Amino acid sequence: MKAVVATSYGPPESYTVADVPVPRPGPGQIQVRVAAASINPADVRLPSGDFRDTVPLEFPHVPGNDFAGTVSEVGPGVSAYRVGDEIFGQAVPRALRAMAGAARPSLSTGSLAEYAVFEADTPFLAHRPPALDVEVAAALPTVGLTARALMANAAVRPGETVLVVGATGGVGTAVVPLLAQAKAHVIATATDADTAILRALGATETIGYAESGYPTDVDVALNLTLPSDRLTGVARAVRPGGRLLTITYPVPEQAWLDRPDVALRFVLDMDGAFGGMREVGELAADGHLPATIGRRYRLADGPQACVDFLRRHTTGKLVVTID
Repeated sequence: MKAVVATSYGPPESYTVADVPVPRPGPGQIQVRVAAASINPADVRLPSGDFRDTVPLEFPHVPGNDFAGTVSEVGPGVSAYRVGDEIFGQAVPRALRAMAGAARPSLSTGSLAEYAVFEADTPFLAHRPPALDVEVAAALPTVGLTARALMANAAVRPGETVLVVGATGGVGTAVVPLLAQAKAHVIATATDADTAILRALGATETIGYAESGYPTDVDVALNLTLPSDRLTGVARAVRPGGRLLTITYPVPEQAWLDRPDVALRFVLDMDGAFGGMREVGELAADGHLPATIGRRYRLADGPQACVDFLRRHTTGKLVVTID
C-alpha cells in the first residue's frame, strides 16, 4: 500500500510516499481503508527526534492520528464494528502506548496511508454520522475532543470574556463556536486575513498576535499555541482570580506565570473523560461543532501537507484525501 513515511529522524521535508506492507488486524483490532486524514503536531514532532529519548520510533514510521474511512477487516473478538462500517476517530502511534490512556488506549499504525489498523475498544473511534462529510469527519477528531475538554475545564459562564491565543488553528476554530454558544465575549488572536473567518465562527473581537496588544482583566485565557513555559504575557491578560488553560507542552508550573492569583490548568484528556468520538460526531452533525478546513491535499502530496503544517501559517485543519 501507499503511505506517507519517515525513514529516519528528521524534518517533514524528508518524508516520502512509499510502498509499505498492509497492516493486518489482530485480536480486538480493526483494519480501515482510510478515506481522509488530517495533520496534527505529533505528525511532525515525533519524527523530528525531539522526543527520541522518551518516545523512540521504529522506522519506517507512518504518521497520522485523525482519520475517516471504512472498516475493511475485523480481528477476532471485535463486535462493535463490521466490514463496511463508516467510522472516524483519533489514534496515536503505538510508540505512545505509555501516554495513551490507562483504560482503553486508542493506538494505530498511522492514518496517512491507504490502510491502517486501530484498536476497536476505545471511545476515540465511532461510527461516522451520515450527515458528516468524510473530510469534515477526518478534520474533527483531535480538535473536537480538545475543544470539548477545554470547555468542560474552563466552565465559562455567560458574559465572561475569553481570550483565545492561537484561535486560527484547528483547536481554535473548533472552540470559538462553542464559546460563542456559551454566550462568552470572545477575543481571538488572528491575522487580518483570518478576521472574517473567526467573526463568522463567533468571535466578538480579533486582535494581533503581539502580547502588547492583549486585553487586560479577561476572565479566562485559552492558550492553544505558545509553549507552556512562555505564558507570562498571557497570564498578565487575566484578572485576579481568573483562569488560564493551556494545551501545549511542557506541562506548565504555576511558578512560571509569576501570577499566583491566576488558576492554571493543563488540559489533556487521554481517557475520554469529557466524552469521546460519538459525542464529537453528534455535536458536528447537529451543526454545533463546525470543522474549518484550510487546505486539502492528495496522498501523493501528504509530505507537503506535513511541511506546510510546520512551516506555513495555517487556518483550521489540513486534510489529506487518500486516493
